[in-house]
Amino acid sequence: MSTNILKGKRGIIFGALNEQSIAWKVAERAHEEGATFVLTNAPIAMRMGEINKLAETTGSQIIPADATSVEDLENLISQSMEILGGKIDFILHSIGMSINVRKGRHYTDQKYDFTHKGLDVSALSFHKVMQTAMKQDAMSEWGSIVALTYIAAQRTFPDYNDMADNKSYLESIARSFGYHYGIAKKVRVNTISQSPTMTTAGSGVKGFNEFINYSDQMSPLGNADAKACADYCISMFSDLTRYVTMQNLFHDGGFSNTGVTQAVIEKFSD
Repeated sequence: MSTNILKGKRGIIFGALNEQSIAWKVAERAHEEGATFVLTNAPIAMRMGEINKLAETTGSQIIPADATSVEDLENLISQSMEILGGKIDFILHSIGMSINVRKGRHYTDQKYDFTHKGLDVSALSFHKVMQTAMKQDAMSEWGSIVALTYIAAQRTFPDYNDMADNKSYLESIARSFGYHYGIAKKVRVNTISQSPTMTTAGSGVKGFNEFINYSDQMSPLGNADAKACADYCISMFSDLTRYVTMQNLFHDGGFSNTGVTQAVIEKFSD
């Protein structure tokens, strides 16, 4: 049910690939709540996905951009302000990838060219987006910038590989840049640590189906799905959370604070 909580707000949404994407769900919910926004993704990802369909249903324009390219980001942000008719109120960073994971390389046998590329796409791009926006004075005061992360930044999940390091860096950038952006423009910067979610990116991780089942059993409320994460993002873009910044916010059904559940204990009992 729409409450128009984002009525009049303008945004940029990175990473909508297909209907499985959290970014896709965020775009749908932002549209329902009255926001206007630009959709963006890397050109290669756009060829693989269905973003034109999303743009049509939400009345949005698409600007292709490689988030690792400052030149592309400068063009994206300046064009977005022109298209939307003013400064940006919210940005969603929902992009990440590991070539090491994709190629099946073990964490202890990384190809470092792959590692550098994954770090650039998954984490350093977040800094580039914010630095570019700050230099262009593109964000409205009390604007909100959110990146999606995962608890592997704090705990070891062996098959998550170098993506865990990428997410750790992403969360650190949110705290550090959030400090400076808060002082300069009262812009808030946060990360949302989501339950494992069956997206195109997530499904590439070895043993992902089994881990989703384990996580669901370890979470008192069960796993949060993509739609629920989208709702949380909408709340973070709204004025109702305007004093929340520099936080890593767990949206995982309680998984992050649960040592063990009775359901898991029973699976190991005779």
